[in-house]
Amino acid sequence: MIKIVIILLTLAMIFSLTSGFVFLIKDGGDGGKKRTLYALGIRVTLASLIIATIAWGAYTGQLQVGAPWSGRY
Repeated sequence: MIKIVIILLTLAMIFSLTSGFVFLIKDGGDGGKKRTLYALGIRVTLASLIIATIAWGAYTGQLQVGAPWSGRY
């Protein structure tokens, strides 16, 4: 379940990144920076939520290291 939440948050962050780029291109000049900054704020919030979700998953044991070089096999 936690992996699905992380994937959804990542997709939302990619969407926010894309919309911020579109706002930056469309609102060229000095008048339209508000929407770009709003998209940046959303992206920072989503990144914080992703980090918190990964930390929570590692703390509760729902996320584990599965890399072959980790030595946990």
